Amino acid sequence: MTTPGAPSPPIPGPLTARFARYAGLVGAILLGLAGHLGGALPDAPLGATPASIWRAPGGPATLTCWLVGTALLVGAWWSLRAGAWWSLRAGAWWSLRAGAPSTRWAYVTAGLWALPLLLAPPLGSRDVYSYACQGWTYAHGVDPYAVPVAAAGCPWVETVAPIWRDTPAPYGPVFVLLAALAVTVGGGLTGTVVLLRVIAVAGLLLAAFCLPPLARATGVPTRRAAWLALAAPLVGVHLVAGAHNDAVMLGLLLCGLLVAVRRPGRPAALLLAGALLGLAVTVKASAVVVVPFAALLGASGRTVFRSGAWLGGGLVAAVLGSSALTGLGFGWVGGLTRSGDSEQWTSPPTAVGFVVDYAGALVGRDPQAVPVTRVVALVLLAVALVALWWRTWRRLRASADTVSDRCRVALHAAGLALVATVVLSPVFHPWYATWPLALLALTAARTTWFALPVAVAAFLALPDGTNLARFTKAPGAVAMTVLLLFLLLRMWRHGPERSLHP
Repeated sequence: MTTPGAPSPPIPGPLTARFARYAGLVGAILLGLAGHLGGALPDAPLGATPASIWRAPGGPATLTCWLVGTALLVGAWWSLRAGAWWSLRAGAWWSLRAGAPSTRWAYVTAGLWALPLLLAPPLGSRDVYSYACQGWTYAHGVDPYAVPVAAAGCPWVETVAPIWRDTPAPYGPVFVLLAALAVTVGGGLTGTVVLLRVIAVAGLLLAAFCLPPLARATGVPTRRAAWLALAAPLVGVHLVAGAHNDAVMLGLLLCGLLVAVRRPGRPAALLLAGALLGLAVTVKASAVVVVPFAALLGASGRTVFRSGAWLGGGLVAAVLGSSALTGLGFGWVGGLTRSGDSEQWTSPPTAVGFVVDYAGALVGRDPQAVPVTRVVALVLLAVALVALWWRTWRRLRASADTVSDRCRVALHAAGLALVATVVLSPVFHPWYATWPLALLALTAARTTWFALPVAVAAFLALPDGTNLARFTKAPGAVAMTVLLLFLLLRMWRHGPERSLHP
């Protein structure tokens, strides 16, 4: 959205854009090659270390392809990241650097980068095998929320990471149903993995379909939103090649928000939007934090509570309906408590707990602080979400901005809610950074603060699913704690105002 005479974001020269496109494509091809050489294949050895991967046959080639490919893909995406700030007085985007040349160019390039990864073995994680075994468990009449995949007798249990073999499924009934469908149609493990990847790609395609109308609704250049949200390296590696169910959650989430944006305040549309958001929740529960902010779209004053009631009705209907349809009830809620079994410094609350334990060890104590810091973080998350919603509602009530501005403010707050959820959760995996990515691409004026963590997270995993955080526990925990203290000090000095406004 621009006012007459205001400058538009600059468009990069054809040489710059072409170089970025094909550098990223070479990177994606190298990542696919790394997958074939040493990806998360069913028979790959578990519990590998970077040193053991290097010593394995083809290990140097695997790691070289992976690191060079990741660097090329990240660098190409970063080079066309359109950094900008929103000028409320001018009503226009003032761009610091050129982004993708056009929306079509961004979509075509993201598709080119995804193609080698679509044809590669699973990359960066073994979670797809957990999905397969959970689907197998349900398809064979066993409750995956009550019986872990090892006890259920899944024939592919040896492909599942050991930490998840004896834990209940932490995903909602809709995704368990989709995984069971993949098992039934796919037959063997290979067919199941292929279909799970098809399901993930379908979720991404749904998200890609929703991005342009949402960008127009918020007044953000569509080419910018598409590039940031779809060409990000984590999307290709973890949502396409890794077939993570986060792709399905994001597709349903954006679809629900689009319905709410297109027909604000209308009961039928709000019911449908709530149902779509409810389906997203029954894939991955973290989507629930967006629902209160969806009620702010097009609402003002007391109408927000009426909108919230219609949205809530649709969400409850979707959750109850899927739970009844699958016959699984609400056992998946209990499974969420086991998702924190993994302890890594990439989660700020966990990192702080590690540092407290290290400090205690220096004086001969064993504080066992990680569970405490995680609980404190969850309490802080609840407080932060309520404060963010209240502040956003008050701003919208007092605002005389255009419909586009109001929509952008509400969706930006929803993106910040997902950021808070990622930062304060007990565990963090690289693909979690994709949760707020699309909403921030649609609303945030400055891009570095959320694009940089996405770029860094792309280097945290190796092709076979080995997480580098496991081997940098102490220095990583200290570094994360120092970074957290720096950010808190900065927020205290400058106030949260800049964080809450696009």
